[in-house]
Amino acid sequence: MEESDGNQEVSYTRREFGYASFKRSFSLPETVSDDKIKAEYTDGVLSIHLPKKEEAKQKPARSIKIS
Repeated sequence: MEESDGNQEVSYTRREFGYASFKRSFSLPETVSDDKIKAEYTDGVLSIHLPKKEEAKQKPARSIKIS
């Protein structure tokens, strides 16, 4: 604290904020439809939607009757 004219104390508040960038990368499998990828950043949470290509989706299970 410093003294000013009239012997009144003057106080200062010092605040520091650190804003660092962050980067992460990864490879996508061939089954992902890269033209339909969506990302959203809300309230500090990054959500990424990676839809599969139609041909990569599993077909429903078939039942084969055995007599």
